[in-house]
Amino acid sequence: MSPVAASLRRFWGIATKELVQMRRDRLTFAMMIGIPIIQLTLFGFAINNDPKHLPTAVLLADQSTFARSLIAGMQETDYFHVLYHPKREDEATALLRRGDVQFVLAVPEGFSRKLVRGDLPAVLLEIDATDPAAASNAIAAVNTLILDVLNRDLQGTLHHLQGRPPPFELRIHRHFNPEGLTRYNIVPGLMGVVLTMTMVLMTGLAMTRERERGTMENLLAMPVRPLEVMLGKIVPYVFVGYLQAGLILVAARLVFGVPMLGDLTFLALGMLVFIAANLTLGLTFSTVARNQLQAMQMGFFFFLPSILLSGFMFPFRGMPEWAQNLGELLPLTHFLRLVRGILLKGYDASEVLPHLWPMLAFLLVALVAGRQRYRRTLD
Repeated sequence: MSPVAASLRRFWGIATKELVQMRRDRLTFAMMIGIPIIQLTLFGFAINNDPKHLPTAVLLADQSTFARSLIAGMQETDYFHVLYHPKREDEATALLRRGDVQFVLAVPEGFSRKLVRGDLPAVLLEIDATDPAAASNAIAAVNTLILDVLNRDLQGTLHHLQGRPPPFELRIHRHFNPEGLTRYNIVPGLMGVVLTMTMVLMTGLAMTRERERGTMENLLAMPVRPLEVMLGKIVPYVFVGYLQAGLILVAARLVFGVPMLGDLTFLALGMLVFIAANLTLGLTFSTVARNQLQAMQMGFFFFLPSILLSGFMFPFRGMPEWAQNLGELLPLTHFLRLVRGILLKGYDASEVLPHLWPMLAFLLVALVAGRQRYRRTLD
């Protein structure tokens, strides 16, 4: 047999062995197939930098035809979707603070009377500008709209009001980030992204490291319960998470000038729940994985949808409904709303709670799943 033929046979033997090993390692093979599918689905269908049908509230003090035409024209742009009709200004402000709406349009009393007299009445459009990218195209659309939105109603003796400049003034107020600085949105969000990545990966390697180093037998021989082992694995990393978050907060304030309007006690509480949820999930991954490589792969398998569907990189409201529903299941989504709300909007206790309980629910589910899986690992 020639050396070339012998070399090809050895090569084919090694390649066959690798294919068999790949087939046996089902988890790794699933990751190799699953991650490209997830990326294709999310980037192809879910990610959208031009969000439309944004929730809008209308504070209507003038019930004239002109006011209704303005509202109808805004909805025709597909950027505005009127969901609320508050009666008072404080109700509209509360909707904006909680993030229930992206815009509040306020049409003042006497709008039509001043418009007919040519007094250039002002209409106020208030915007939740915590994420400047989410509203930029909508603002451009409404600035173009006001030039001719009332032309159909300005006929006859009012025909002279048509054209440029428009017969009324649109005043735009950006709340919570008046200058539209992207870093005010990104830097607080980085806290959640960093904690998700490091906490899940750290504990994801915990159990598998015990097995690979041969110390799992010593752990099993100790008179401890599964819950005690899980808490013992998690608690030390909680302090690491607080250290990471503290460094990011200091940099956010001193380097990037991010305002901190709310009580940082609420932020510390939210961080505790968020860190614990990610650590518990990572520990659950470690009970499923056979080695550290698989644990790391599972961590990235969770991290990828988290960063794409949470609203960190792309506007949350720009995604289709099914993607938003998936995003609502992720703790990072609620933590981003919490940290941005506390720092930029000054959330109080009543506004913190709606973002806290979904993370608590995720923590409990991950804790129960991890405890049950750890019991089976012991067996």
